[in-house]
Amino acid sequence: MRYALAADALVVLHGAFIVFAVLGGILCRWRPWVAAVHLPAAAWAAWIEVSGGFCPLTPLENRLRALAGDTPYAGGFVEHYLLPVIYPPGLTAGVQWALALGVLCANAAIYAWVVRRRRR
Repeated sequence: MRYALAADALVVLHGAFIVFAVLGGILCRWRPWVAAVHLPAAAWAAWIEVSGGFCPLTPLENRLRALAGDTPYAGGFVEHYLLPVIYPPGLTAGVQWALALGVLCANAAIYAWVVRRRRR
């Protein structure tokens, strides 16, 4: 039970990280120091997508699932949890590049908005 709970908590943490990587720049409007944490997080998220790698949280979640008696899943977090909801099944290099580009474009737009608001 505790391993399953830990794996579920890790899924929530992983999801929160993804939201932060994509939209965390908005927090810089009110707390500029957040950029020091957010920019590396966004770069990491884009790199993981472009490189085709897996976040280190994915094997940890799979290990916790195995310890809980569940069957670990193949692939990465995005492929397992997000793509079935957002995209058709099947993670391709093109989809990964699109996701990385989406992270970068969203953050460029957010930081442009933050800088413009700060200048006023």
